[in-house]
Amino acid sequence: MSKLIIVSNRLPVTVDKQEEDFVYQKSLGGLATGLKSYHEKADSLWIGWPGIVDNDLKEQDKENIREKLESEYGCLPVYFSAEEKENYYDGFCNNTLWPLFHYFANKVEFNTNTWEAYKQVNEKFFNMVDEVMEENDQVWVHDYQLMLLPRLIREKYPQARIGFFLHIPFPSNELFRLMIWREEILEGVLGSDLVGFHTFDYVRHFLSSTRRLLGLDNHLNTLHYGERNIRVDAFPMGIDYEKFNREYTDTEYLEEMKVIRDSKGEMKLILSVDRLDYTKGIPDRLKAFDAFLQLYPEYVGKVRFILIVAPSREKVDSYEKLKRDIEELVGNINGKYSTVNWVPVWFYFKPFSQKSLIAFYRNADVLLVTPLRDGMNLVAKEYAASRRDHEGMIVISETAGAASELGESIRVNPRDMAAIARGLYKALEIPREEKHVINQIIHQRLRRYSVDIWASDFLTSLQNLENTPAFKKGVVNIDQHEETLINEYQQANKSMILLDYDGTLVGFTSIPDQAKPDPSLKKLLSDLGNESQNTLAIVSGRDRQTLEKWLGDLPLHLVASHGLWVKKQGNDWKMTMVLEDQWKPAVNEVLQLYSDRMAGSFIEEKDYSVALHYRKCDPDLVGGKLSEIKDALLTMVQSMSLGVLEGNKVLEVKDVRVNKGMAVTNLMKEGSYDFILAAGDDTTDEDLFAALPSEAHTIKVGFGNTRAAYYVNDWKAMRSLLRKLEGSNGDAGDDK
Repeated sequence: MSKLIIVSNRLPVTVDKQEEDFVYQKSLGGLATGLKSYHEKADSLWIGWPGIVDNDLKEQDKENIREKLESEYGCLPVYFSAEEKENYYDGFCNNTLWPLFHYFANKVEFNTNTWEAYKQVNEKFFNMVDEVMEENDQVWVHDYQLMLLPRLIREKYPQARIGFFLHIPFPSNELFRLMIWREEILEGVLGSDLVGFHTFDYVRHFLSSTRRLLGLDNHLNTLHYGERNIRVDAFPMGIDYEKFNREYTDTEYLEEMKVIRDSKGEMKLILSVDRLDYTKGIPDRLKAFDAFLQLYPEYVGKVRFILIVAPSREKVDSYEKLKRDIEELVGNINGKYSTVNWVPVWFYFKPFSQKSLIAFYRNADVLLVTPLRDGMNLVAKEYAASRRDHEGMIVISETAGAASELGESIRVNPRDMAAIARGLYKALEIPREEKHVINQIIHQRLRRYSVDIWASDFLTSLQNLENTPAFKKGVVNIDQHEETLINEYQQANKSMILLDYDGTLVGFTSIPDQAKPDPSLKKLLSDLGNESQNTLAIVSGRDRQTLEKWLGDLPLHLVASHGLWVKKQGNDWKMTMVLEDQWKPAVNEVLQLYSDRMAGSFIEEKDYSVALHYRKCDPDLVGGKLSEIKDALLTMVQSMSLGVLEGNKVLEVKDVRVNKGMAVTNLMKEGSYDFILAAGDDTTDEDLFAALPSEAHTIKVGFGNTRAAYYVNDWKAMRSLLRKLEGSNGDAGDDK
């Protein structure tokens, strides 16, 4: 029976060493708090760091901690040293990923040592997963500390169901591209089957980065990556609604409520709850409260701002400075407005228990939540759920993930002090009836989409994802039939090998002329062409002059311009059809008009075709222009025997009567072949595959819909296969 494995940086249980004993207590933080209840109900296995570095532990201590965590909490610990914690967590996670993903590019530090530590710790997490993993298990990886882990799991367990959820924002491509190791991070996440974010903005940013940096297109938020389809979607995290909404009757809670109510009296309370972090916008919030008292002096002496800040990374200089700045602002405001009977800001720099926070929530007239950037912000949801009386209003930053779900709340620009001040005034002055209507809507939403529903929704989506293959049914990796293919080739008396060039034998380049054959490719083709049984042909969309210059000295046939020109070995070039080219200037003019407006594109004019290359263009620009260009061209050529052919990042206008299949059919008439192999990577090669007899071995290079019977991953894999064929009749050529 399969199991669910949850993996996060921190376990929901923290282990602390006190003298000679170990103390186990609940971990703080949104993920640990939010997912803990689901973990207990689902009987899952949770892997993470227990909060204690292994420098302080003996081997027996580790074994004892693991045994207790596993038996009593369903958890497995991952240990790392103080140095690894400093470089991995304090370093790469919090000095590189955290500021970059929260749009604080000026605070980002790039350090090779911390990157190496990040990779090493991700591998440590994988080793623990590997220890308990079975092929049919589901794995749910959480957050920015473990963005390399999905790929590590995928490489060992290719059939596993793997989900990844990011609990912080994913930045726009303009920011993410600043990351030095951006491709490795994206590829790490893309080991998943399902990638989840809190909002659709983050989904959009992630898809933009995968398109621009990895060249991956998406269809309806599904990425086609290698042999897999990966779903990317938004799952706004909920809370344990019942925990915050229920009525508490224990002594601790009731005493807390009484203390707050007695101190409040007739005072209006504005509440702010955060941990110490520069992304939370706490100094701006205090300045906005100052602006509120200036703009609305009638509230002087009648409102109190309760600022709760949980300590975080106090030993880091920038955080210590942030704390001092907050204390200074609090002091300035209190010094400016305080009276004998009234202090406007009550500042608590300490963590509070959940029940204490609920007591604060239920007495606060307004919750002020104005982070400069936040993945979700569950405090806003907790506050709303705690208000059983449907009183209380939320003033929330429009850059907090929760803002999209709490649209009925008062949304503000966190940098606009006057706007926040106006928002506070509106929240305090809103009519009671209107306030109740707003809160009823919010309560219904929070009740429906609780943290349990959120987790179930994500995992159900992961489970129900169709493991859609990259191809139509019947197309398989040639690796599965490689031995049979080689045997048939060895036994054949007469073989024909038909190969596309760009994308099949060489990788794509931004400038087509840079894709000339390297020495190892020329040697491989020469060896294949010199085999007595072989007829080798390069069947390309390239012009004949380029093919002649690059490959004309090899023992093979050349087919250029998608079949228009053929040069048999030792002969001159011949046209397969007489064509006209009077149409080219008009088409060229249209393409030039668009090319001038598409930075990075260029036009290639061939003998009897014109191509617009857009590999170097902005993908979003191309997406918006491509259909417009095709419509303009199709309108122009519909009365001629011309067509618009879409290749790999190229649009070409050519005579539709000419194609690779036609040219190859004529070549094959000159002999009887008992082994035929054809390989190509784009739509122009489908005509070639269609023209061949059913017993031919047709190979798609790369992924996508195809008529071919087999596929290989890329041009490197295709070269490797050809090398094995050539080597099966002698010594293989070296292609290093």
